[in-house]
Amino acid sequence: MRVKNKKSIVLLTLAGCVLLGYWLWLSLRPVEIIAVHDNGNHSYVLVRSFPSTDNGKINWWLENKSSLKEKYSIPRPSSSGNFTIIFWLFGEGYKETDGYDRLCFDDMPPPLNCIDKEAVFSVSNSKNLGTIFATYDGKYQRQKNGDIVKFTDESEFK
Repeated sequence: MRVKNKKSIVLLTLAGCVLLGYWLWLSLRPVEIIAVHDNGNHSYVLVRSFPSTDNGKINWWLENKSSLKEKYSIPRPSSSGNFTIIFWLFGEGYKETDGYDRLCFDDMPPPLNCIDKEAVFSVSNSKNLGTIFATYDGKYQRQKNGDIVKFTDESEFK
C-alpha cells in the first residue's frame, strides 16, 4: 500500500471516530427542563438537549411522565381526560414579542416572555384517540395493548 492511501485511511477513520463520539455525546446528554407554562389543559415545556429521534422522544416521555407529574403537576387533564403537552426548544432564551411568530406566555410579565417557535414533540390524550405522540416526522398512537404505531394519515387513527 502506498503511503498516500494509508494517510487517507487513517484520516477517514479518525474523522469517523470524531463524528461517532460527537453523536454519542449528543444522544447521551440529559434533557434539561428550563420551565413549564400552563394554559388550562395545555402545558408548554421548554427544554434543552431533547432526544433527536422519534423513538428517543417517545421513550423519554414514557420514562419521565411520572416525574413530570410529580415535579411540575403535568399533565393537567380536563374533566373528560383530555390534555396536550408541547415540548419546545428553549433556544436562545426568552425574548421580546415580535408581534407575529413568537410564542408568548401570559404567566410572565413582558417584555421577555416569548420564545421562538420550535416545537420538537407533543403528547396528547383524548377519550376517542387515546395517547398520540407528534414529532417532526409523523404521529404515533399508543394502542390499548401498549404498542406504539406510526400513522401517516389522520384518517388511520383508531
